Amino acid sequence: MKIAFIGLGNMGGGMAANLVKAGHSVHAFDLAEAALSAARDNGCETFHEAKKAVAGVDAVVSMLPNGKIVKAVYENDVIGHAPGGAVLLDCSTIDVATAREVIAAAESAGYDMVDAPVSGGIAAANGGTLTFMVGGTGKAFQRAEPILQAMGKAVIHAGDAGNGQAAKICNNMLLAIHMIGTSEAFKMAEKLGLDAQTFYDISSVSSGQNWSMTSYCPVPGVGPQSPSDNDYQGGFATALMLKDLKLAMEAAETAGASTPLGRHAQEIYDAFAEEHGGLDFSAIIRTL
Repeated sequence: MKIAFIGLGNMGGGMAANLVKAGHSVHAFDLAEAALSAARDNGCETFHEAKKAVAGVDAVVSMLPNGKIVKAVYENDVIGHAPGGAVLLDCSTIDVATAREVIAAAESAGYDMVDAPVSGGIAAANGGTLTFMVGGTGKAFQRAEPILQAMGKAVIHAGDAGNGQAAKICNNMLLAIHMIGTSEAFKMAEKLGLDAQTFYDISSVSSGQNWSMTSYCPVPGVGPQSPSDNDYQGGFATALMLKDLKLAMEAAETAGASTPLGRHAQEIYDAFAEEHGGLDFSAIIRTL
């Protein structure tokens, strides 16, 4: 299959490379020459214009920073320029309203399109083990699924257009809350004289168990290897977690949902990101 990939950043570069590994021909586009160079090294054919990258392809995949850019790229460079039979997949994390607006515009032009944000971070993008939460029609999902499977370990249809974004921001709001709570528990255990490893051994098999503890522990040297073992470098940046929390709070307000813990988590990460936005989000333990 011939696939255009737009957006070759920390996540997109690895995702495009995995499409090549799966046997697809990838037309890669990014504004950064370094990203294009890396894509060429990974077997992609590179382009300096998105319109040229999408010409003659069977599918378009995008991984872009925000909803404004996603909307502009699809309006100006994809819709009407990619073949009418191409399936469109936006894997960016953006607001639900913009995702639904872009998909509606694509469908009006005759395209099948899904929103398919990811969970898993840079290591999973490089390793092809991402989780995709997909919104769109059943037909669009069936067409998109084989492409997403080449880049991930799990591809889940979340329902109608925009529901992939809804699932992503709800999940990451919960993750932020869990990480703060896990960090509080470890620091309180420390102040009460309880060894961190001992607390982990107990809580990881008790009712307090959660992913932030057992798979991504914020305490160095405890649990499986995680960014805390590398001075909180790599992983999922605090700035990106804050972005997702802001999207979640915007969606909650629009939907009339009550999210007091989500709101407080945003406030905590907002203050931390002012000076530490590049650190992994588990570094929030340093504030306690």
